[in-house]
Amino acid sequence: MTMQVQVNINGDKATLSMNGRFDFNSHREFRAASEEALKAPGIAEIAIDMEKVEYLDSSALGMLLLMREKANVANRKLVLSNCKGIVQQVLEVANFSKLFTIQ
Repeated sequence: MTMQVQVNINGDKATLSMNGRFDFNSHREFRAASEEALKAPGIAEIAIDMEKVEYLDSSALGMLLLMREKANVANRKLVLSNCKGIVQQVLEVANFSKLFTIQ
C-alpha cells in the first residue's frame, strides 16, 4: 500500500498527515507534500502527523532528516507528532529525539 500524505494549513502551522507505510516507495508523495508545506507563506511550524503510519524504514528516516535541513533553512520549526508503537520505537533507536521535537 502506498502512503498517502495530506497537507493541511491552519494559520501559521502546516500539518502533513501521513497514512500507511513510510518507506522508499513513498518518497515522491512525501517530497511533494513537504515542499508544499515549506513553500506556503507565513508558516512557522510544520508538524508531521504519524498517527496512521504503520511502518517506517531507514529511507524514511533519511527523508525526515532532509526535511529537517530544509525546514531549518526556511526558518520553520519541524515537529513529529502522534508517534506510537513501532514508529516510536524506530525513532527512539535512531536517537531522533535529539534532533526533532517529538510530541
